[in-house]
Amino acid sequence: MAGGWAKDGAVSEQIEASITDELNRMKARKAPQGESLRFCADCEEEIPEARREAVQGVKLCIDCMQERDTAQSARGGINRRGSKDSQLK
Repeated sequence: MAGGWAKDGAVSEQIEASITDELNRMKARKAPQGESLRFCADCEEEIPEARREAVQGVKLCIDCMQERDTAQSARGGINRRGSKDSQLK
């Protein structure tokens, strides 16, 4: 299907490129290293021993980690590849 000035398959290529960029960004995040803390760095509650052993270098309890994860997941849907759709918004 032709899309104006865009070549055939351009939308699929753009989606694949966006997915690849996000995967590379996630892989670049550093995993916790070192010794796990006994108490959460945020709320100072004790971190269960099973969590400390399972996750090397853990610094947060499960509740605090979930709060951080949900706060970070609210990313803008900005298309940095400069498609017409992103410029029209």
